[in-house]
Amino acid sequence: MIDAENTYSEVSLLITHYNRSSSLERLLKAFKSLNMSFAEIIVSDDCSKEPHQSHLRLLKEELGFTLVTATVNKGLANNLNKGQLAVKTPYTLYVQEDFIPMDVFPAHFSDAMEIMNDEADMDIIRFYAYGPYPYLTPYKKGYSLMIYKPWFMNKDKIYNYSDHPHLRRSTFFDRFGKYSEGIKSDKTEYEMCLSFIQNKGRGLFYDQYDSLFKQENSSAEPSTVTRSNWRQSDNPLLAMIRLIYRQIKYNYDIHINTRFKK
Repeated sequence: MIDAENTYSEVSLLITHYNRSSSLERLLKAFKSLNMSFAEIIVSDDCSKEPHQSHLRLLKEELGFTLVTATVNKGLANNLNKGQLAVKTPYTLYVQEDFIPMDVFPAHFSDAMEIMNDEADMDIIRFYAYGPYPYLTPYKKGYSLMIYKPWFMNKDKIYNYSDHPHLRRSTFFDRFGKYSEGIKSDKTEYEMCLSFIQNKGRGLFYDQYDSLFKQENSSAEPSTVTRSNWRQSDNPLLAMIRLIYRQIKYNYDIHINTRFKK
């Protein structure tokens, strides 16, 4: 029996999926075990291979979600765009298929919904990250306000937006535009970060960022994201070059380049 307090009639759960149907099943059943119910669950699939397509159809019959398909693989940005366009509710909870909500998530999600309903200028509330957002002001209910200033030096200052699990208003595209298609996923995320800052987005970050979701990729369904080695290197000289380059690039893209302004 679903607890009425965990029923969210104004929220659609949007899940992007590609070739990880077992992970998707795990995610959907995790939400079910937490007694969380949404107005609609939308699975946006990026033309997965046939074994996963068959599994998707079986899961749709068993768990009752809306499946948005594609005839060819067009990348994460297109998958996000077509999934979001299918949402009809005021709010979207976005989660990629390789995440798992933890037992404490429902209570903190309810807090996030309360904040969103009370504060019309709040655009996004983030639930997960690989590390803390570097510039935060304590807000309430375990959340902090993300702050951006041009002179901040931490390289992660632009990630007010992230593709990791978050709650957002379904009018997000009206404020910040659609995701840029035809480019790599990390570039797509970067451009949305630029738009979010340029268009004065306002968002919260959960302080205990690794306690609400865990990301888990099995050897059978590994992550498909790869990044250049120089971006990951711990070499001190490369780290300094990266820092200088990023500061110049970020400040140019945000404060001079008007491409992402609405």
